[in-house]
Amino acid sequence: MIKLMLVDDHAVLRDGLRNILELEDDIRVVGEAVSGDDALKKVPICEPDVILMDINMPQKNGVEVTGILKKKYPSIKVLVLTMHNHDEYFMAAIREGADGYLLKDAPSEQVVEAIRTVAGGESVIHPSMTKKLLNFHQQQEQPRDNALTEREMEVLQCLVEGLSNKEIADRLFISDKTVKIHVSKIFKKFDVKSRSQVVIYAVQNKLVPM
Repeated sequence: MIKLMLVDDHAVLRDGLRNILELEDDIRVVGEAVSGDDALKKVPICEPDVILMDINMPQKNGVEVTGILKKKYPSIKVLVLTMHNHDEYFMAAIREGADGYLLKDAPSEQVVEAIRTVAGGESVIHPSMTKKLLNFHQQQEQPRDNALTEREMEVLQCLVEGLSNKEIADRLFISDKTVKIHVSKIFKKFDVKSRSQVVIYAVQNKLVPM
């Protein structure tokens, strides 16, 4: 059972999401918050597995809260659900460790599936936001010693394509366990904490064809 927390200052949206999610056998809404500060108070009480996070809220915004939560509770998955498709919001949320980024115009079934995906340790990025990565430019740090092996490059390409561990294993004819090892090594070499951060790093540094 996936324990979910809704963080959004719009009651109508929260009610709508809760009604949709209550129809799913494997998802249970364990709490709601109306602001960033409210979320930070309720998380240790509700102990969610996944947080569906809005960005624009009173007090601390969703990006700030994501950063704080990821430092205090790294195992909690944060799926941003927002109306904002601006590059700066997207990049800021990913930098703070968000596990996924969806726009509020996404179909309800896509939101439900995204919750399951991030709960399973994968990442979700709205297709329109993935395209924006190609046009995003910013000053980069000095290159790290992050040379990947040939197999790690194959796994990286699969990550950029959004494949799950099982799909990567099937494509490369290796075990799920081996995929996890390769992914872990890529995380370490890139000094990142999530799949979405891997995708951003790979695209910005032109490590894989898009």
